[in-house]
Amino acid sequence: MKLIIGNKNYSSWSLRGWLAAKQSGLSFEEITVNISGEDWEEAKKGWADVQPSSGKVPILWDGEVVIWDSLAILEYLDDKVREDSMNASKAAGIGSRFWPKDPVARGLCRSMVAEMHSAYQPLRREMPMNVRRRVEGIAVSDEAMGNVVRILSLWAEARSRFGSGGPFLFGSYSAADIFYAPVISRFMTYGVGVPKFAETYMEAIWEHDWMQEWIAGAEDEDWRIEAFEIAAE
Repeated sequence: MKLIIGNKNYSSWSLRGWLAAKQSGLSFEEITVNISGEDWEEAKKGWADVQPSSGKVPILWDGEVVIWDSLAILEYLDDKVREDSMNASKAAGIGSRFWPKDPVARGLCRSMVAEMHSAYQPLRREMPMNVRRRVEGIAVSDEAMGNVVRILSLWAEARSRFGSGGPFLFGSYSAADIFYAPVISRFMTYGVGVPKFAETYMEAIWEHDWMQEWIAGAEDEDWRIEAFEIAAE
């Protein structure tokens, strides 16, 4: 498999696809492109099979299968892991690497992921992901602050109801942690004040080996997208 991702410093959707690939446990080749430069335009010319993605990242390329959109990638990987496990063991009831086993927890997890996937436009617009930056005193709209409050309330519900088994939203690392990881980066960049429980959760995500690997990659990048830098000022 090949996973095509954009700039690690800025591309929140690429982070989600990359974390999903890591969580799958499957081997994949990582291809990072500067989506704001000529690199990506040149690369697409030689990759006719990725054109259905409309030039967006991340893109998972698995043989003849091309999957774009981070949630679609996660669901594809979940299916693939379970099918491979069942073929290897001939056993039924193979669990998911991404969704909680308990149906009530799984319902909440799916809803939280879907909401993250489709909502929070004010927060996205006013606090673009910028792993390398630290900004103090940023003024945000009431709409963006409402997004922050909503996210914190969902984290609190997941942690209080289903988080006793570990440091993550549903105890064990799940799709919810993958989808809210870029939000944690945003909160870190813009110094968003959060209650203690959220601070502890954010530290668990930020210090995770995969997140540290991504952060190191972002810091090593020479690429700079001025539009995102200006938005953070």
